Amino acid sequence: MDLSNLKPAKGSVKSNNKRVGRGEGSGKGGTATRGHKGAKSRSGYSKKIGFEGGQMPLQRRVPKFGFNNRNRKEYQGINLDTLQLLVDNGKVKDTVDLGVLVENGLAGKNDLVKILGRGELKAKLKVSVHKFTASAKEAIEAAGGEVVTL
Repeated sequence: MDLSNLKPAKGSVKSNNKRVGRGEGSGKGGTATRGHKGAKSRSGYSKKIGFEGGQMPLQRRVPKFGFNNRNRKEYQGINLDTLQLLVDNGKVKDTVDLGVLVENGLAGKNDLVKILGRGELKAKLKVSVHKFTASAKEAIEAAGGEVVTL
């Protein structure tokens, strides 16, 4: 093997296309397969996202409404039946706090947590999270548990 017989590995070079815009004699000179005039024939052309050829774009035709409240607090909802499931699976004995919920993947460590009232709770639990619905609070206390708001 020497410099005279080097060639690229099979399959590594795939450009077998005819180069455009390299003179009339090549058969692909002149307009270089771009056609005549118009934005698409110019260099540097890139179609703007949402551009509809001058027609009023959908994003501007549809009315705007509502707003985003920057002071909104998002709570991670956890239902009573989910807590009961944790007790049934032996993952919780008597207290449920943020640490336990994060361990079991029910909430993130920075989440605000709200206990919701779906399902029923038979276990006596001390639950300490950020918020409770009235029905959840009632159900926990009815089961002999304790409610602690953080």
